[in-house]
Amino acid sequence: MGISTDFSVAIAGAGLSGLCLAQYLTRAGIDVHVYERDPGPFVRRQGYRIILDRYGLEALQESLPRPLYRLALATGDEPGGHLRFTDARLRNAFTINFKDEPHATRQVDRLTLRTILQSGLDGRIHYGKSAVAVDNGGPAGLRLRFSDGSATAASVVVGADGVGSALRAQLTPDAEPANTPMAGVYGRSPLRYDGGSIIPDALRTSGVLAIADQPGRAFFFTSMRFGEDPRVAFARVAPGSYAPTGDDYVMWGLLLQQNEVPMGVRGDVLALRKLAVRMSADFHPLIRRLVGTAEWDATVLNLFTTGRRPTRWAVPRATMMGDAVHAMPPFGAHGGNTALRDAALLGHRLVQARTSGIPVEEAIAAYQEEMIPYAFRAVDTAATLMRRLTGAAAAPHWVLTRVLPRLHRVTVPEA
Repeated sequence: MGISTDFSVAIAGAGLSGLCLAQYLTRAGIDVHVYERDPGPFVRRQGYRIILDRYGLEALQESLPRPLYRLALATGDEPGGHLRFTDARLRNAFTINFKDEPHATRQVDRLTLRTILQSGLDGRIHYGKSAVAVDNGGPAGLRLRFSDGSATAASVVVGADGVGSALRAQLTPDAEPANTPMAGVYGRSPLRYDGGSIIPDALRTSGVLAIADQPGRAFFFTSMRFGEDPRVAFARVAPGSYAPTGDDYVMWGLLLQQNEVPMGVRGDVLALRKLAVRMSADFHPLIRRLVGTAEWDATVLNLFTTGRRPTRWAVPRATMMGDAVHAMPPFGAHGGNTALRDAALLGHRLVQARTSGIPVEEAIAAYQEEMIPYAFRAVDTAATLMRRLTGAAAAPHWVLTRVLPRLHRVTVPEA
């Protein structure tokens, strides 16, 4: 299918949602370009593993060419069957079982998925282009302006530039995210050491949230095992494409209060590592080992925020997706799936407008009307989970860390 240039879409941000929308529109023959502030595709960590639920999987299936969708499935793995809630010594409090829909979810590495989403978009992703504003006018109707003084004309502009979106203040002026008391120091550590797994068999299929004795602190970890080595799978399905390494790893996150994070630590990897070591000192030796063996450049800080519902969209032919509009704390695995769902829905609405003659403004308004309810249900769910699991309410915390663990045997001996 040839690319139609009488209608064009400019996307600010080459994260999961921006690339997914670009794939969807390219398959439909719509002229689309993605503008990313980073100078290159792999200059910083973009997160670790993501659990795709049915919405995320359906969005990828609708948006990607079939070989690339199969590549995403081949390199992923079925996620762990359990999420264990434990005390700091890894004694079980309770367990949630996810085996009800074993084929409706997939665990994938975020960098691998992002690489797959870039495939076939050669010449349509432009790096080092930081979007700053949208203007009415120009040959296509809108102009997307960049910090370097340049601009591009487009029929539609989509802000997919993340929680720190530069376009949000203009497009949804009443929707600045609200800060929360919580933050996370994230890292990844090799799964295997001296030929064996650092994660014991008892936790092989589990994600673990270990809740500290001190309210407002917890530690999460889970294994990322590749179904097929990305280097092998890419060579088979997409020869000639860049393939990230596929070494199995443990993704972990130390959850703590933002007021426990010194200002000087932010952006300093060495200081973050030292903070993680100090804050995990009272946890089980397995947790301390994960922090101690973390990859040097893979430690990042995330200050949790919650999005606010927009009540006004200032530019009718411009809209937003993903964290740019509905940032949420990382509880419940909703963020990435909601962003991908946005991309497929917006893609569907824009293609529908092109094929049926519906005004573009109406198509975008229909996307926004459908997106807001499901996205902010996810925001509310994630924020509620965060408060319940890390809040300072004495009785629930006492039950989680003192009462329930005494009813279970030790899952992982400390020796």
